[in-house]
Order: sequence, then C-alpha cells, then structure tokens
Amino acid sequence: MAVKYLSILLLAVIPLVAQPQPDSLRPAIVVDMAPDHEREIRLRGEIEDLILDGEAVTLTGADGVGFLGIYTEAENGPARGSVVLLHGRGFHPDWQDVIHPLRVGLTRFGWNTLSIQLPVLDKAASYYDYVAVFPHAGPRIEAAIDRLRRQHPGPIVLLAHSCGTHMAQHWMLHAEPAALASFDAYVGIGMGATDIGQPMREPFPFDRLSVPVLDIYAEDDFRAVRLLAGVRRLQLEANGHPHHAQVVVPGSEHYFVDRGMALTESIGAWLTGVGGQDRRP
Repeated sequence: MAVKYLSILLLAVIPLVAQPQPDSLRPAIVVDMAPDHEREIRLRGEIEDLILDGEAVTLTGADGVGFLGIYTEAENGPARGSVVLLHGRGFHPDWQDVIHPLRVGLTRFGWNTLSIQLPVLDKAASYYDYVAVFPHAGPRIEAAIDRLRRQHPGPIVLLAHSCGTHMAQHWMLHAEPAALASFDAYVGIGMGATDIGQPMREPFPFDRLSVPVLDIYAEDDFRAVRLLAGVRRLQLEANGHPHHAQVVVPGSEHYFVDRGMALTESIGAWLTGVGGQDRRP
C-alpha cells in the first residue's frame, strides 16, 4: 500500500511535460493514420544490400502487411534463445545507433536476434502523430514472435527502444493474455521518451506482465525518461517479480552514440542472469 501511495505522490510532483494527461487536456489526434509504406520500401532499398551480419527476411502480419526483418544467428553453438528488436521513431531494423550494435552484439552472448521494421511516418512526424499508428505495430510484433517460436526453441525476449517501447506498450495494453504469454522477458530502453509538450498518452504496462523486465536508460537520457524512472521503479516493485531490474548506462545519452557496446554488455549480462529462462507452461 505504501508503494502505491508513494507512486501516486511521485506522479503528482513530476512536471506536466513528463506525465500522461487526462483526455480533456490532450490535443485532438487523428484516430487512424496509415503508416508510410512507401518510405518503408525506400528504407529497405537503402539498407538491404549493406547488411553484412545476418540476412534480410520478409515477414507478414495478421493484417496482411509484409515488412522487413533482419535475422542473425547466435554465435558459438546452440542459442540461449531469441530476441525481437524494435527500433525507435522513424528508423529501421539496422539503424546504426542502438539497434545494429544490439542485433549483432547480442549474438555474441548466445542469442539469435530478429530486428523488425516498425511502422514509420514522415521524418517530421511527432510522438502524437505516431500514436495513431501504434496499432499497426501489434501484428508485426506478433508475426516476429511467431516466426521465432516456430523455428527456434528456447525463450523469446522482446526488446524495444524509445518510440519502439511505446509501440510495444500499446500492444501489451491491448493484447490478449495468450499473446502476453508468448514471450519470456521484456527489455525497455529509454522508456517514456516523448516530444516536449506531448506527454505520454498511455501508461506503462507492467501490471499486465508476468515476465521479468529490464528498465534500462542513459545517464544523460531525455528529461522525461529520467523523471519517470522513479515511477517505473515503483511500478515494477509493485508488480513483484524478483528479477525486475533498472539499470543506468553511464556516459551515454538517449541514442547511445559510441556507447552501443556498453549498452549491449549491460543487456547481455542481465539476459544471461535472468532473461534466458523459458517461462512458458
């Protein structure tokens, strides 16, 4: 009970820029916006021939939309399991900061990785613009998990960065229980990142999860990410899973430029300790 009231108090004192707001205070948002599939095609054309580690694959979601994935086998023998990677806003599954270091680096910790293309909009699109396309990410997440589940034994980890965490959160908040039971651990990097003046539209989904969660962010991360760290920590404590963890990567900022190895090592160490267990019945 004390944790609950302390969490409420923290939410009350965190500046408005970092908080979810009531609907009455939020600007109107287009309810349904189609992703920019033409931009996805252009992104694929720019990166596909440059992939040196792993192979490009095409996946299809339950909505019938095909999208790019990059699959990379674990190094040195049987894999511990597999990791689905979700990139940040407007990027792609081989983005040089955060995603490329992780999708390649985690294979050295014994994990297969499948990095997928999330829905994108115009380069100038804001967080509130992207809220309208969050539902389009769910079928892609499920298709990636399903592919790995069918082809590879062992646990599956869902890993997301920045806006990818918002898309993952939206899916978790609205998914059926069976879908939430399809993965075995969650890594959220830079959770709570939004644009200035555009507070989070949806809460963190920790109360729906029964799997271990790693909340990892940069020492010099965006202000909202850092301000909400206390709220995330208390919510994870209230969830009660013994292997939840919150980690700060020193000497880094939200995009972990030149700190991809440190980020990978922190996540790899956590996965080796607690994330590498298959928690399916």
